[in-house]
Amino acid sequence: MNRLAQTALLFLLGATLLHAGTTDLYLRYVKEGLRPLVLLSGAVLIITAAATLWYDRRSTPAHDLGTPTHDHHREPRISWLLTLPVFALILVAPPALGSYSAAHTGTALTKPFGFPALPTGSAPLRLAVADYAGRAIYDDGRALRGRELKITGFVTLDRKGAPYLVRMGLNCCAADAQPVKIALTGNVPPVLRPDTWLEITGTYTPRRTKDPVNDGPIPYLEVTGSRPVPTPHDPYDETWNT
Repeated sequence: MNRLAQTALLFLLGATLLHAGTTDLYLRYVKEGLRPLVLLSGAVLIITAAATLWYDRRSTPAHDLGTPTHDHHREPRISWLLTLPVFALILVAPPALGSYSAAHTGTALTKPFGFPALPTGSAPLRLAVADYAGRAIYDDGRALRGRELKITGFVTLDRKGAPYLVRMGLNCCAADAQPVKIALTGNVPPVLRPDTWLEITGTYTPRRTKDPVNDGPIPYLEVTGSRPVPTPHDPYDETWNT
């Protein structure tokens, strides 16, 4: 890999990061809060590429600019492996982790430091999967009793066909994503397809179960209604680890 190839690769990688950061593509890889770092990384790579090209041109005698020369400072051929992440970002946009990962990973629910006050009133209360699960398990559903709840997540089924409503949470990036699960009971749709996103309407129930993967606690939700919804702008849930 000669200097010109290095410069082109740096530019392509930087441009790809900028493209990912200015669209929703970056959400497939990292949490939403890391968007500025993705954009900064792309900008730094492009500036580095421009600086490398400028330095190379400046250090080359003017009469040699149009003359092919033998580059005695080529980098090892393994450097071409750096093209793989570029093509991966350009050509392959993997979907967010879904039911397969959730079914094979135990719930990551942990006890929160506290429970913020919930809005009052008779309107349905919208909660994240992790918020409901945390309050149901570690606060015995005190603030949830008698409230109509709306929770959005995707469907996964265990080996026995039991349905769960799930959101995957991130600490940093998709590589460390872990699920938080809610078991469904009551007026559950008779046919559920894994990875279908649903808005579930229901009420708190003290019933609980254990995750078949890691024996972690999973609360139930008494379903009164449901409807399919599009995949959210950000399919990952960061509320459980903030």
